[in-house]
Amino acid sequence: MQQRKFLISGGGTGGHIYPAVAIAKALQMEYPNCAILFVGAKNRMEMEKVPQEGFDIVGLDVLGLKRAISPANLLVIWKFIKSYFSAKKIIKKFQPDCVIGTGGYASLAVMMAAARMHKKTLIWEGNGYAGLTNKILASRVNIICTGFPGMENVFPEDKVRFTGNPVRQSLQTPPDKALSCQHFGLDPQKPVIFITGGSLGARSINTAIQAGLKTFTDQGIQLIWQTGKQFEANTQNLTGIHATAFLREMDLAYGAADLVISRAGALSMSEIAVCGKPSLLVPSPNVTDDHQTKNALQFSDRGAAIVIRDQDVAESLISSAIAILNNPVKLYEIRAALASIAKPQATNSIIQEINKLLQS
Repeated sequence: MQQRKFLISGGGTGGHIYPAVAIAKALQMEYPNCAILFVGAKNRMEMEKVPQEGFDIVGLDVLGLKRAISPANLLVIWKFIKSYFSAKKIIKKFQPDCVIGTGGYASLAVMMAAARMHKKTLIWEGNGYAGLTNKILASRVNIICTGFPGMENVFPEDKVRFTGNPVRQSLQTPPDKALSCQHFGLDPQKPVIFITGGSLGARSINTAIQAGLKTFTDQGIQLIWQTGKQFEANTQNLTGIHATAFLREMDLAYGAADLVISRAGALSMSEIAVCGKPSLLVPSPNVTDDHQTKNALQFSDRGAAIVIRDQDVAESLISSAIAILNNPVKLYEIRAALASIAKPQATNSIIQEINKLLQS
C-alpha cells in the first residue's frame, strides 16, 4: 500500500495546536503507515507541545503581523518572505500528499507555498469569525472546514464544509453525574456548576465567583472551579467546592456539571456542545477582532447559550447562574438547541474531507 504523507501547520496557541494534533492522530488511525510532519513557528508553544505528542516538527522564523501601523511590520514581512521560501523547500523535500493548516503564524507561509506548488490543501477555521490567516488563504486552498455553521458568508461557498471542531475523545461520552461527583467529593443530588477560564483563568469570572461563594453554598449549589494559575481561590470553611488551578479530568468535570461558566473560545464551546451542557458564556474582551463575542453569538442566537458581557460579570454572573439552575424548562431548551449544533464526529468528518481530496 502506498505510504501517505501529510504536512500539518498550525500553532501559536493551544486553539491551533490541539486540533492539529487531533487530526494527526486520526490520520494515523486512517493510514497506519503514514508519515506526518508538523511545521510551526520557532519559539512558539508548538515546538514543545507537538513533540510531546510524538510528532516531528520543523520551525520557521516567522512573526505575527502587528494590527496597528508599525515599523515592526517591515521585519514581519521580511521574515514571512524567508519563511515562505523555507516552506517551499520543506514541501519539496517531504513531498506531502496533502497539506493541512489549522491557523497561526507559520500556517500562512506553509499553506501559501503548498497552494503555489499545486499540492492538495485543506484549512480548518474553528471560530465563528475567520482569522486573518484563513481569510488570506481562502481563495487559494481546496477545502475549508469550519467549526461553526454559516461561514459561507465569509469563505467561498463551494469550499466550505461545516465539520465542527475536533474535541478530545474522552468528552464524546462523558461519565454520568454520580460517578463524576464521587471523584470530586460532591453530592450528586445537588446542582453543580463547572467554572473554567482556561489554563490562564479569567480574572473577571474568578473575582465574581470568589465574591459569590457563600451565595452559592447557601443555595445548595456546588462548584468545580478551575481558576487558572494566576488566581488563588479562598474557599475556607465552605463545603461543596472543588477549586484547583488546573484540571486534567475535564470529562469528569463536564460529567458532573449541570451548568458551565466559560470564556467563549471555539474549542471550549465545542466541548460544551458535544457534552450537551447549558452554559453562561463570558467572551474575553482581550482577543483579536473580538472573535469570542462572535463565537458566543453563534450559540445565543440559536438559543444554545446565555451570553454575559465581561463588564457585566460582577453585577450579574452569580444571579444569572442561580436563575438558570432554577429554571428546568430553560435548561431543557438549551440542551435541545445544543443537540442541533454539536458535532461529536468532527475529527472524523475532517478526515473524510481529506480522503475525498486524496481521491480527487
